[in-house]
Amino acid sequence: MPSRSAPGRADLPDVGADVDLPGVVGVRDSKDPTGPALAFAPATWAAFVGGVKGQRRG
Repeated sequence: MPSRSAPGRADLPDVGADVDLPGVVGVRDSKDPTGPALAFAPATWAAFVGGVKGQRRG
C-alpha cells in the first residue's frame, strides 16, 4: 500500500506505513519513518476514520 500523509505536514501520521502483512493498514509517526508502525485491520481503521470524520465541525 502506498504511504499517505498530508504534504508539508510532518506532524501528521503516515498511513500505509510499510507493514509486510497482507490486509493490514500500517500507521506510523511521519517524523520517524524507520520507527515502529501500528497495524490495524482494514475494518478497524475504517471505523476509526469514520468516527473521526463524524467529529468534524466547521
